[in-house]
Amino acid sequence: MSTGHACVDVYQGTVAALVPYFVAERAYSYAAASGVVLAASLLSSLVQPLFGVLTDRWAMPWLLPLSALTAGAGVALSGVTGSYGPTLAVVAVSGVGVAAYHPKAARVARAVAGGRHTGMAWFSFGGNAGFALAPLLVFAVMGVGGLDASPLLAVPAVLGAVLCAVAVRSAGPGRGGADARPAAGRDDWPSFLRLSGAVVCRSVVFVGLGAFVSLYARQRTGGGEAAGTAALFVLYAGGAVGTLAGGRLAERYGRMAVVRRSYTLTVLAVAGLVLVPGPVVYLFAALTSAGLYVPFSLHLTLGQDFLPRRTGTAGGVTLGLAVSVGGLATPAIGALADATSLRTALLPLIALPALGRLLLCGLRDPAPPGATAAERTDPRHPAAR
Repeated sequence: MSTGHACVDVYQGTVAALVPYFVAERAYSYAAASGVVLAASLLSSLVQPLFGVLTDRWAMPWLLPLSALTAGAGVALSGVTGSYGPTLAVVAVSGVGVAAYHPKAARVARAVAGGRHTGMAWFSFGGNAGFALAPLLVFAVMGVGGLDASPLLAVPAVLGAVLCAVAVRSAGPGRGGADARPAAGRDDWPSFLRLSGAVVCRSVVFVGLGAFVSLYARQRTGGGEAAGTAALFVLYAGGAVGTLAGGRLAERYGRMAVVRRSYTLTVLAVAGLVLVPGPVVYLFAALTSAGLYVPFSLHLTLGQDFLPRRTGTAGGVTLGLAVSVGGLATPAIGALADATSLRTALLPLIALPALGRLLLCGLRDPAPPGATAAERTDPRHPAAR
């Protein structure tokens, strides 16, 4: 499941990684280039809760391999469509594939992980590793033949489809494969919505930086394409490490405590990334990545525990909708950059993790499924925090 997740989420990373090539080869403006990121996010954001509801009602084991192939096909065609409209259309199709994947995948992964934070951290690590590898994959493929070589980007989709099919078959009934029965428990919608609001704030920061940090690093360091690719790789690769750290930290200190501190770190790291000049931008990109990604898998398990009877819906929102909706703000960042400067356009991103931290104030760590009454009242146990 973790490797299959990497093969799917590489297509979220490739859209942002393709932006500098659209600017260079097709002379897209900042606003037009950010529109491509929006196309990948908008339809995905709208349909993701629908897929979550569907997976809560029906098993649909075929959905994972089909969604992997769909995600790859859209990105593979984006470089050969030529005009702007068809490019937006095929990237949007890729976004639908990503949207269809996550609710079902989150349900299967939580089942086979046995509810362990470290297990879900490894699943999330796969997705973040896919993000991290995306700029390197795009850099290698574009070096072959520019945007015309984009069909080569379909290779991970085929591998991901095979791995997802094997994983669902191995999971079997009752572990997320062919069983969609809801768990017992009470859904806590107010807490879930506050968590989702914080994830949206995190998402806008991540997608905004993902779309423009490559171009920004070139400006701040005076480097070329390699300098920009390195900045994007640091942003994504640091997240892969941060996700694994988040699972272990949560088992020691509790999920909500780790999430709150991560948002505080993100405020400081984004401020350094935007305001401090020179090559130190790479250090702050790494710190920003850690702050954004340490709570990544914890968002998912918290959401599922806030909505124990609708885990597919919870996964669709926390791992999908709230993350994808960050792309909705990207055109505004691009338009502001066209009107002023890229640095000015990135300044509002400093305030968003602070807002997310405020939304988390007062939230308690919900008891995971199967927690005993003693665990729920024991202050040393994460279920009582």
